[in-house]
Amino acid sequence: MLSDDDIRSGMEAFLERRKPGVRAATMGVGSDDLESGRRYLQAAAADGWAVPSWPAELGGRGASGEDGRAIKRIQREFAVPDLYVYAVGLAMVGPTLLAHGTTEQQRQWMPSIANGSEIWCQMFSEPEAGSDLANVAMKAERDGDEWTLDGQKVWTSRGMWATWGLVLARTDTEVPKHNGLTMFAIRMDDPAVEVRPLVQMNGDKHFSEVFVSGARIPDSWRIGELGTGWNVAVTVLAHERASAGGGGGGGGAKKQRGGAPTAPTWLAALLPDGPFDDPIWRQRAMNAYAFDQAASWTNSRAAASRQPGPAGSGAKLRATRQYRDRATIALDSLGPDGMLTDNEHSMTYLTSPSMSIRGGTDEIQRNILGERVLGMPAEPRVDRDIPWSRSRKGLL
Repeated sequence: MLSDDDIRSGMEAFLERRKPGVRAATMGVGSDDLESGRRYLQAAAADGWAVPSWPAELGGRGASGEDGRAIKRIQREFAVPDLYVYAVGLAMVGPTLLAHGTTEQQRQWMPSIANGSEIWCQMFSEPEAGSDLANVAMKAERDGDEWTLDGQKVWTSRGMWATWGLVLARTDTEVPKHNGLTMFAIRMDDPAVEVRPLVQMNGDKHFSEVFVSGARIPDSWRIGELGTGWNVAVTVLAHERASAGGGGGGGGAKKQRGGAPTAPTWLAALLPDGPFDDPIWRQRAMNAYAFDQAASWTNSRAAASRQPGPAGSGAKLRATRQYRDRATIALDSLGPDGMLTDNEHSMTYLTSPSMSIRGGTDEIQRNILGERVLGMPAEPRVDRDIPWSRSRKGLL
């Protein structure tokens, strides 16, 4: 078992301590920075600090759950760059390959994810398959030892940077929609793949629509068995929600060594603007702070399980509220100047509505919690046992 001092010593070899009051960039907001994250991942790869729970031969350090949580906790003391660009590979694809990939696939892809040399994107949503993800129409047809892929994806984050895409495609149209899907990997620089960035409200172009026209890929890039793509996708989504909801552990108060707790960074950073003299603003900030504390304790309790499950939807909902509340409170701290776009908080504020959509909408998360955590009756699904070739056209 690693001691905290061992972990700090290892990280000090390639990371600087985080300066008090300096907030880290998150979710790539307003930034297309690839290099700082890549330099960090390359330096961390030598001892597996970035993905400590992964096996050492795949870029990690084979850390136990307890050691992994300690490493994650202590990482917050250091100036780790924003890894938004690399997050699909690190938080979703890598763990999914451990669960569903072959040994050869793990060896082919996971070390390059760990060291940042290859970026991955997630190609799930389509124009007619968003919240109803199982309605995917991207077609994959087998031709010997190869597959031909045709179709369109949308809201593909990191698509313009990615080397590889994790793509959910339909391999059988005559079975119910969940049963006819298979997961594949695809090279994003394939001439048959076209990536068109989409401009977001905040000015970022981190989402894309992707058109695949006759791309041929080997069967060795199929992840999981034929027809099990939905199960693989559920694993990906579970890890996505867990990573979205478990990031900072709620941003609650941090205790100085041997001293009293200090204000969380997001709140302390607002002190120079002087909004705490306003009792209404102060009450809103304290409500957000109290919610952060509750979220932190809940996330810590959930961290005892190494495998994400449906409870991750609760973590994702809490993280969405935290992001939105902090963004609104920070912008309001500027008073009338908050209506302008040339302040440090406007970009985060314009990003905040997307948090309720990306990674699964708030409505979908509540359905998951209701059905799979609370045991409430499921919503009627009249197309569950109908072949997709019929159900996609509507049953009424």
